[in-house]
Amino acid sequence: MVFTRASSPHGHAPLDTRRVMQYVLLATIPGLVALTWNFGWGSLINIVLACLVAVACEAGVMAIRRRPVIFYLRDHSALVTACLLGLALPPLAPWWLVVLATGFAIVVAKHLYGGLGYNPFNPAMVGYVVALISFPVAMTTWITPRDLLPEGVTLPGLIESVRIVFGFAGTGSVLDGITGATPLDAFKHHSGLLVEQIRAREPLFSEAEVASYGWEWVNLGFLAGGVWLLYKRVFTWHAPIAMLSALALMAMLFYDGGSSSSGGPVLMHLLSGATMLGAFFIVTDPVSSATSNRGRLVFGAAIGILIYVIRVWGGYPDAVAFAVLLMNFAAPMIDNYSLPRTYGQKKSRRATEKME
Repeated sequence: MVFTRASSPHGHAPLDTRRVMQYVLLATIPGLVALTWNFGWGSLINIVLACLVAVACEAGVMAIRRRPVIFYLRDHSALVTACLLGLALPPLAPWWLVVLATGFAIVVAKHLYGGLGYNPFNPAMVGYVVALISFPVAMTTWITPRDLLPEGVTLPGLIESVRIVFGFAGTGSVLDGITGATPLDAFKHHSGLLVEQIRAREPLFSEAEVASYGWEWVNLGFLAGGVWLLYKRVFTWHAPIAMLSALALMAMLFYDGGSSSSGGPVLMHLLSGATMLGAFFIVTDPVSSATSNRGRLVFGAAIGILIYVIRVWGGYPDAVAFAVLLMNFAAPMIDNYSLPRTYGQKKSRRATEKME
């Protein structure tokens, strides 16, 4: 798989898979810094543990398939899957949850279908959804932002966080004192209140600058990383912009002035949950998304609509993983109807049609 900086036949300075994966890993740093500052060391521990498991699983599968292990490890694709999964999982998630989600993502979602380039679903999102469906309590136990903790309570340090993750520090009692609802979850379960009343009662909104406390900076961090990837031409703008535009449009249409049945303000949906992580690091996956620019617009817009529908009327406060996997199903159909016009042909054709 080769990524180029310009369209053929004038492509030059190709970005190979390894370089692309390195850029993606670097682009996650602003979001990771914001996560660590607001929610403690848990996300960093998730990433380190997930990377170790991903490399071990990748090496094991390659050895079983009698493929050159080092050659396949050097493309860094396993590290990217692990990093994205570690960022998506709750901080201070128990070690076995990270191991299970990462192992399933690499072994089943990626290599069961033949490895990089053949997987029809985004591996990180498959691992996330398997963990969410199997262990909903552990997957919805999020840390309260640093500055919103009760007086006298602080986030655990690095060593204490490691002890919590591996179950050496009385996990239950410690987590009970520092966990709380996410902004999307808090908004969803304040039924019967006006949006302004929710903002006034819930510190996650009343203490925030523009959207939701802590989460807005995390999303802005991933936005900054995504913009840098666009500058490096790792992917095109079509899918992320289409997703964010569709999500914002749905939020505007169903805001209805902030009544008790409102779906929530636009900025809350854009700067809460995994919105920016999904837009710039998940939806842009070149393997499991649509291939043409027109197809990417449809793919991204459909994901944005599904995210809003599931968040507001579904059973899960954040819905990026479910929306992405549903559209991974539809990506081949989108490709079939969105192929560009072949050079020398008068009109575009479907993938199933024969060229004249």
